[in-house]
Amino acid sequence: MAKYEKLAKEIIKYVGGAENVNSVSHCITRLRFRLKDESKADDTALKNLSGVVTVMHSAGQYQVVIGNHVPMVYAEVCEVGGFTNESLTNNEEEDAPKGIFNKLIDIVTGCFQPVLGPLCASGIIKGLNALLAFLLGESFSASGTYAVLNAIGDAIFYFFPIILGYTAAKKFKVNVVVGMLIGAAFCYPTIQADTLSAAGEAMGNLPFVGNYFATFMGVPFVAANYTTTVVPVIIIVAFAAFIQKYANKWIPEMLRNFFVPFFVLIISVPIGLLIIGPVVSAFTSLLTDGFAAIYNFSPVVSGLVVGFAWQILVIFGLHWAIIPLAIMNIGNMGYDTILVGQFGTTFALTAALLAMCLKMKDKNKRTLVVPAIISGFFGVTEPGIYGFALPEKKPFIFSCIAAAIGGGVFTFLGGQQYVIGGLGIFGTVSFISESGDPTSMYYSFICIAVSMIVGFLLTYFFWSDHTNEESQITLNNKENKEIIASPLTGNVIPLKNVKDDAFAQGALGNGIGIIPSEGKVVSPVDGTISVLFPTLHAIGITSDSGVELLIHIGLNTVQLNGEGFKAHVKQGDKVRKGQLLLDIDLKAIEKAGYSTETPIIITNTKDMLDILPTDKKNVIRNDDLITVVF
Repeated sequence: MAKYEKLAKEIIKYVGGAENVNSVSHCITRLRFRLKDESKADDTALKNLSGVVTVMHSAGQYQVVIGNHVPMVYAEVCEVGGFTNESLTNNEEEDAPKGIFNKLIDIVTGCFQPVLGPLCASGIIKGLNALLAFLLGESFSASGTYAVLNAIGDAIFYFFPIILGYTAAKKFKVNVVVGMLIGAAFCYPTIQADTLSAAGEAMGNLPFVGNYFATFMGVPFVAANYTTTVVPVIIIVAFAAFIQKYANKWIPEMLRNFFVPFFVLIISVPIGLLIIGPVVSAFTSLLTDGFAAIYNFSPVVSGLVVGFAWQILVIFGLHWAIIPLAIMNIGNMGYDTILVGQFGTTFALTAALLAMCLKMKDKNKRTLVVPAIISGFFGVTEPGIYGFALPEKKPFIFSCIAAAIGGGVFTFLGGQQYVIGGLGIFGTVSFISESGDPTSMYYSFICIAVSMIVGFLLTYFFWSDHTNEESQITLNNKENKEIIASPLTGNVIPLKNVKDDAFAQGALGNGIGIIPSEGKVVSPVDGTISVLFPTLHAIGITSDSGVELLIHIGLNTVQLNGEGFKAHVKQGDKVRKGQLLLDIDLKAIEKAGYSTETPIIITNTKDMLDILPTDKKNVIRNDDLITVVF
């Protein structure tokens, strides 16, 4: 691991130093930092490090995408920075992500990330055991070998509440053994719905939640089958953290060692079983019923939507919101159909990378893409996404389209997933049923073939490598240019002086900056609104001649969530030069503590021969601002 020591030191340096780190963890491909001040991190410097794929900001985390060797890099980062995998500063409120949605995603990822590797390993073991049972017949199914392998593979699924009790306890700073005991209580055989219903008639029925077969201190106890469940135990451990906080406050220190766990368990478990569990189970059932309704309406639509959106969800870490629903489906029904639609995504992306490799003119890039193709085949796509497909745009879109078609075919055929298994090619065995039926596995091979063929053909025939095209354009002497007008009135500053490294170092393209003196933003070109961010702080325009512009009003103003901005256009609108796009409240932005410096960027700079900003110190709306030569 020492070979990653230099990389670890550089990563810590460019995230603002060890003193700027509240916590650090990792998933399959990413280091996930919580920083005290993200503005101290240098995105561009990190992206340029050998060994770093890219940098992402998502769900309140500062994510450094590394690739397959992230565990080794993480170990070195912890060693160099003096961190532990539980290290948090006392500034827990500063460390928490802002916004309800970000907090929910953070909780789900925090509880599931430590489980993902063992979960996939267990799924592979179960799948291989099912494959052996299919190949070797009943003699193997009745053997001790089958029983032992099944126990190894099935343990994490059967005792999932205990596992999540542990990870949730670490997330919410609860005594981890107490968290495990909460999970174990929910796995206890005599309180499962099947056990209680088999023991006698229902004592009554409660609206919305169903029959109950027992009471606790006179209160109806609505039982459920909690083994294999995922959400209830996480919510109950969060509630236990609340109880623990006040127990630590009120109980004398000399008695805390056993009385704090006593009160946490005696309060949280009964309330969890009587109230939280039934309510959460009812709510999650609505969500799973919603996905089931879409699937029942049209399996093809379900597969198309999940397949197309999956890679986009992964980029932002939002796929974690869907995985628990799939796990619950497997626990309740023995199979899942939600994740079936996404199975082709890694293969679609891998095929797109293969087509890019064949068409690349740069030998160095072709050498670099080969490892990304190999890792993609085994289910790890971040190096391919961030290093090659996403920067080129079209291959990424083509891979999403191919994944959608592959997912649609898979769900149309009736594919069912029986375990949350391995990634990439290792995931095929997760489609073998426990009874040894390999039908869905055969369908998965069809999904792989369709996804790869479509992804390869679309990329091969409709993507071109523009490397060295500039020299060809010059030789042909077909120079054209477009004058970009100023969208604002104000003082002009060179782009390198903008107080944001990503803009100042040209990571997003060349351009210029303006410090506006009035709050009117007009279109600098005739064109189309290609992007209008929901927070209205940034707007993208594609001119009729193909110049792609980004107007980013202020720095870090995304945090204002649209306050102080009013849009007069929407995404997809055709606009004319000088047309009013936005009204902005400059005083409100400054009062909130944000800079009004506004970069105007040519985002497809690499496709242009030259970008020539004005040398004026001040401009008014519609003045000539940038000359683009193409």
